[in-house]
Amino acid sequence: MGAYMSEKKYTKDHEWVSIENEIATIGISNHAQESLGDIVFIELPSVGNSVKAKDEICVVESVKAASDIYAPIDGEIIEVNNNLENDAAIINQDAENEGWIFKMKISDSNQYSELMSEDEYKQFLEQ
Repeated sequence: MGAYMSEKKYTKDHEWVSIENEIATIGISNHAQESLGDIVFIELPSVGNSVKAKDEICVVESVKAASDIYAPIDGEIIEVNNNLENDAAIINQDAENEGWIFKMKISDSNQYSELMSEDEYKQFLEQ
């Protein structure tokens, strides 16, 4: 069974969010990693930072481009995925699971319900 995990939600900036007990795990979508190509470096955010939705949190660099990662919702960054420091390519291999980037304690769960479901995100990508 494991802990209750909410369905993944997505942002227009191509991040995914899943929430478990008021803790949000955030990464970039599979679509985003495909668009970026081979990811070579990620600048991880600072633990303890309080952020607002749409704040720029960190940067992912690929062979093609650098891309900003934004906070999907308000909260405090409580953990980062240190595995990515040594091997940013984990994001290419498993963007929506092992390649998560940071976790945050959310301050307004209503914001989560405003994000897109997987189906809505797929429709958004087709536009």
